[in-house]
Amino acid sequence: MDPRFAHIRDWIFDLDNCLYPASTGLFALIDQRMGAYIQRLLDCDPTEARRVQKAHFHAHGTTLAGLMAEHKIDPHHFLDDVHAIPLDRVAPDQRLARGLGRLPGRKFVFTNGDAPYARRVLEAIGVGDQFDDLHDIHASELKPKPDPHGYALLCERFGIEPNSAVLVEDMAQNLKPAKALGMTTVWVDNGSERGNHGADAAFIDMTIADVGEWLEAILEEQI
Repeated sequence: MDPRFAHIRDWIFDLDNCLYPASTGLFALIDQRMGAYIQRLLDCDPTEARRVQKAHFHAHGTTLAGLMAEHKIDPHHFLDDVHAIPLDRVAPDQRLARGLGRLPGRKFVFTNGDAPYARRVLEAIGVGDQFDDLHDIHASELKPKPDPHGYALLCERFGIEPNSAVLVEDMAQNLKPAKALGMTTVWVDNGSERGNHGADAAFIDMTIADVGEWLEAILEEQI
């Protein structure tokens, strides 16, 4: 094991554009459904829906957070709708599965999505049995990353000691609250929309491009 990670007991991973490559375009399907949802909600054209969607994303961190704050939508209805996508763009990742299987300690998914969708994606990429549990937007009391509230709830719920934990995440700004708690932070820089927004070496311990490749490297053997 790479000595920089020898002290880690809890491995925490984001889901979308992190455990699978951003280049698959899976999140683009969700993005499209968000736009269609806003068109119906506001009875507007696609151009206006796109403007509203991205304005909420930039101002609130997620489109959902903005729609809840400004339009009082039902988050369950929204999440069920936008996550109703086919998963044929992602495929089983055997290297990722082997790497996760060799990690010492516990493994968690920490996502701004919801649990049913997250479990579907984990099964699609062949790693559903590699995680001890997952912490979704509902477990974060609908306060998405990078709101510190969800991080605190995650640690409380699973008894995570931040100084012995690592967060692996494709959105750089989402690493800042983790670092403030004392976690080791790994940024997956692989082309996510606004993935580099707010990136700062002060709260990023390591930058990688692929999680499976990184696990192979830190375990110091071909797995």
